[in-house]
Amino acid sequence: MLNWDDPLTTSTTQETTAPPAPATAYEEPVAEATVEQAQHATDTMPAYSQSSSIATDSAVPVTEQHAPPVQKSASSTATKPQVDDIAPVNADDKRVINGMTDINQLAPFKYPWAWEYFLNANKNHWTPLDINMAQDVHDYHHKLTIEERHVYENVLSYLTTSDILAMRNIGLAVMEKMSAPELQIYQARQVYEESLHTWTYQHCIETLGLDQGEIYNRYRVVPEINGKIQIANRRLNSVMRSDIDLRDRDELENFVMSYIFFAGIFEGCWFYNGFSPIFALQRRGLMKGTAEQLQYIMRDEVLHASFGIRVAKQIILEENVTLDPVKISEMWQEAEAAEEHYARYLLPDPILGYSAEDHVNQFRFVANRRAKSLNLEKPFPGVEEAALPWLDEQANMRKEKNFFETTVTEYQTGGALKWD
Repeated sequence: MLNWDDPLTTSTTQETTAPPAPATAYEEPVAEATVEQAQHATDTMPAYSQSSSIATDSAVPVTEQHAPPVQKSASSTATKPQVDDIAPVNADDKRVINGMTDINQLAPFKYPWAWEYFLNANKNHWTPLDINMAQDVHDYHHKLTIEERHVYENVLSYLTTSDILAMRNIGLAVMEKMSAPELQIYQARQVYEESLHTWTYQHCIETLGLDQGEIYNRYRVVPEINGKIQIANRRLNSVMRSDIDLRDRDELENFVMSYIFFAGIFEGCWFYNGFSPIFALQRRGLMKGTAEQLQYIMRDEVLHASFGIRVAKQIILEENVTLDPVKISEMWQEAEAAEEHYARYLLPDPILGYSAEDHVNQFRFVANRRAKSLNLEKPFPGVEEAALPWLDEQANMRKEKNFFETTVTEYQTGGALKWD
C-alpha cells in the first residue's frame, strides 16, 4: 500500500539507515610489472624501416634508407595511470552532499528510491494543450461572481510567480549541491515540471483573455501575495550560490533549513493548499478545465514535496545535523501568518463551499503532516482533522480510489486518465 506522505514506500529498497564514513575510492591492484614491460617494449622497439615500401629496382641501397632514430621526448613518455582515477565507483561511498564519487556515473545506486521517483514522474506526462478550456471561458465570463473571479485570478497570480521561483531554487540552489546523480536526474525532471506548471497558468490566463501584465504584477503590488513571495525569497536566495561550502556547519544548517522550508512548506503546504480554492469551484461544476490541469500539477507537487523531505532527512542523517527547534518553530509560525494574510485577502467573504477559515485550518492540518514526515514536532498541536477532507482526492488517479492507496502501476500518462 502506498503512503500519502511517501508515495514510493512500497519499494523493495529501504532507505539508507546509517551514515557511512567518508571512504577512500575502491582500489583494484594493478600489475605494475605488466605496465613496465609494456613501456619497455615501446622504448626498445626498433625504428620503423622504409625498406618494405621501396621498389625492387631502386638504385638506392636499402641500408641507406633507414629512418633516423626516434627520439623519446618527455611528453611522449607513458604515464603510469593513477589508481584513484580509474577505480570503480562503490555505492557505499556515495552521499547526498559532500560526496567524493564520480558525479557522472549513475549506477551502482546508493539511492534507488530517487530513480523510482524519476520513473514515476515520467508517467504523469501531459501539457496544458491536452485539456479543453472552452467551458472555462464560458464559466468565467458568464457564471462566476465578482468574488469568485477575485479568487480565481489571485490564485493564478500567486502560482505563476511561485512556480518560477521553485524552478530556480531546484536548478540553482539544490540540484548542483547533490553529489549522487540519481538525485540530480529526478531534480532535472522537477525543473522541467515547474516550467510546465508555469506554462499551464499562462495558458489559463491567455485562454480567458485576462490582462497578463496586471495578473503577473499582482505579486509585486498586492501585499498579501508579495508577503509569501518575499519570505520564500529570503529563505531560498541565501543558498542560490555555487560557492557554498557545505562542510561548514553553519552553511550546512542553513542549507538544510532552506530545503526543509522549500519541500515542507513552500511545496508541501503553500502549493498543496493553494490549489484548493479552484477545486472548490470545480466541485460546483465551475472552471473544470483549470481544475483538471491543477490536478495534474498537484500530482507532481506531491512527489516534489515527498522527494524533498526524504532528501532532507537523508542529509540530516548522513551529515549528523542537529536543527534548532526554535528556528523550526519560527519557520512554521511565519508561514502560517503569511498564509492567513493571503487567505483573508483571497476570501474576504466566503464563496459557496469555501472560506478563509477553511483555508487556514487546512494549512495547519497539512503542516502537521509535513512535520511528522520530517520527524519534527507538530507545529499546530490539537489540529487533528482536515478542514477540507476532499482535498487529497484531487490527486487521485482513479476517482473511486485514493491515489496513495493504489499501486504505482496505476500512475498513468495524462492522456490515459479518466475523470469521473
